[in-house]
Amino acid sequence: MTWKTLDDLDLSGKHVLVRVDINVPVEGGKVTDDTRIRRIAPTVADILQAGGTPILLAHFGRPKGKVVPEMSLRPLVPALETAFGAPVTFCADCRGPAAQAAVDSLAQGTVLLLENTRFHPGEEQNDPELAAGMAALGDIYCNDAFSAAHRAHASTEALARLMPACAGRLMQAELEALESALGKPQRPVVAVVGGAKVSTKLELLGNLVAKVDHLVIGGGMANTFLAAQGISVGKSLCEHDMTGTASEILTKAAATGCAILLPVDVVVAREFKAGAANETVPADACPEDAMILDAGPQTVAQISKVLEGAKTLIWNGPMGAFEIEPFDAATNAAARKAADLTRAGSLISVAGGGDTVAALNKAGAAVDFTYISTAGGAFLEWMEGKALPGVAVLSGG
Repeated sequence: MTWKTLDDLDLSGKHVLVRVDINVPVEGGKVTDDTRIRRIAPTVADILQAGGTPILLAHFGRPKGKVVPEMSLRPLVPALETAFGAPVTFCADCRGPAAQAAVDSLAQGTVLLLENTRFHPGEEQNDPELAAGMAALGDIYCNDAFSAAHRAHASTEALARLMPACAGRLMQAELEALESALGKPQRPVVAVVGGAKVSTKLELLGNLVAKVDHLVIGGGMANTFLAAQGISVGKSLCEHDMTGTASEILTKAAATGCAILLPVDVVVAREFKAGAANETVPADACPEDAMILDAGPQTVAQISKVLEGAKTLIWNGPMGAFEIEPFDAATNAAARKAADLTRAGSLISVAGGGDTVAALNKAGAAVDFTYISTAGGAFLEWMEGKALPGVAVLSGG
């Protein structure tokens, strides 16, 4: 990777346009979860310390190119000031005379927040004219929004072509973690992929079998792979129309030398509810009136053994119905094993995706993983092997 960081540019006396993701939940005009705001604070702090002035560009919701008052970024100002420990002023546009006037009156040591970029239809159209209007406000472009890097929008792609560009601290951490996991990883590499449907992760699975040494498949999608091998899965969640595709992935894995690990035993129940009566049976012995809701202890033991022999782990998706007990057992046990190995220094572990983050937090394992990505779609597209426009442009792509 050839992208620059904040350390590579002279920020002193410069106006730095910083693309951030502060798409946070707001209720009654107040931020209810400031996680995304806190994660960009190091970038803002480093720019201020270097004598630069951060000018924040961000989207909020889906206003579809129109001004929607309830999607204004103005209510975020108090939460930003708390996180940054610096005054934050707000401007009701992200380009034009009002924005220029706000930039011109900025005092050293303060931060400017510009209005929702998606209030302009040109944002999602990657309009060069809108990008030029934004570029006129600053000297340097810094992208700290990996979660929006899979979109070729004016503030993530076109703008980066118009001025010296670099990655912010959050983007830098994300890219370094991903490079260590799949770019140039320490081997053996294990991928754990779970979730409900094979159909939503086809490209992901197809890319991984060519890049990793072991692929652990769990959750509802494992049922589709079992069915592809002629195994009855009873009333389990299963995409029977995808069994042909599952077979193709198994064949490709065999050709590339990727060992696929499917459940060898499963936890089954007749109803989907917390504390439901359940039993553990071999994977090929699911009763016709039951559904598979988790992997069993023998499967967990096999996963643990694979993890013990691994140097790098990349994780996306739970092993079972982790939201309800006792069907969270396999996810919890595998996650804690990965966390223990990471803490001991023998494993580099990178995880991402909404359900994944929730599952690892529930297991109490997230804190010990090497890196947890909250980027969602961008993380998934990166795992699928796709070029992300907002990253490629930082490398001159």
